[in-house]
Amino acid sequence: MSNTLLDCVRRFADANADAFGVARTPIPGLFAMRATAPSELQYAISKPLVALVLQGAKRVTMGSETFDFGAGESLLIAADVPNVSQITRATAGEPFYSLVLDIDPLVTQSLVMEIGVAQTGTGAPIRIDPTEAEVADAALRLMRLLDRPASIPVLQDQLIREMHYWLLTGRHGAGIRNLGFADSHANRIARAVAVIRAEYAKTLPVERLAVVAGMSPSSFHQHFRAVTSLSPLQFQKQLRLIEARRMMISEGAAISNAAYAVGYESIPQFTREYGRLFGTTPARDIRESSGKAQVAA
Repeated sequence: MSNTLLDCVRRFADANADAFGVARTPIPGLFAMRATAPSELQYAISKPLVALVLQGAKRVTMGSETFDFGAGESLLIAADVPNVSQITRATAGEPFYSLVLDIDPLVTQSLVMEIGVAQTGTGAPIRIDPTEAEVADAALRLMRLLDRPASIPVLQDQLIREMHYWLLTGRHGAGIRNLGFADSHANRIARAVAVIRAEYAKTLPVERLAVVAGMSPSSFHQHFRAVTSLSPLQFQKQLRLIEARRMMISEGAAISNAAYAVGYESIPQFTREYGRLFGTTPARDIRESSGKAQVAA
């Protein structure tokens, strides 16, 4: 992969990264990541995306599977799945850099109809492959638009579409092509996931989610677990806990306020389930995160 893409991402990320190492571009769904040291474990339920690693290395775990990848490789997340990630190689002299693009289902659907690829069974939601030259070249031209802001509204859509095309027709194609079929199991489950994401603090009957997905409750349970690796209730619970952790650590919310805000009615239950997911209590997690932030400062 050309170092020119690394240079573009480095320049933009160094100038624009926030306290979490995220540098959002003016192009919707495109952002750069930067880190100058190995990170703590990061818990998330990621939306479909592709991440091109340009320098350093990262590890992502989903369930019992762990993926290690580094410069010249790309991570594809093809469904809304819970995962734990960690930047494993980064220094002040040689930071970690990656470029991330959200996968747009509408663009994917348009391309699938145009090029006529076949629908396949549910594939692995996370995979690692070498970054193909065509993908890197489209990414480089996207990044170059940032130096000429007037060009962004004119050219961004066609370059994002081109990058999706190369992803769809290349090594990552099998992982994302089902996103191109509006009635695929992956897209039906994605509709239900969107409801859970929007209303995670509410009680959500599985029957309602099944209707959104256009499935019977039993079929919905089966396909939801196949796509996300969790049951709908487990998915909602993890989403609640991850959001509560963000509120406490990033916003300084009190434990009880965060717990109630995400839908818990019992603080002891919140504390128990928090410990099962994160391996520590909320109070200890806050103290340790605060201490690490003070050291870093």
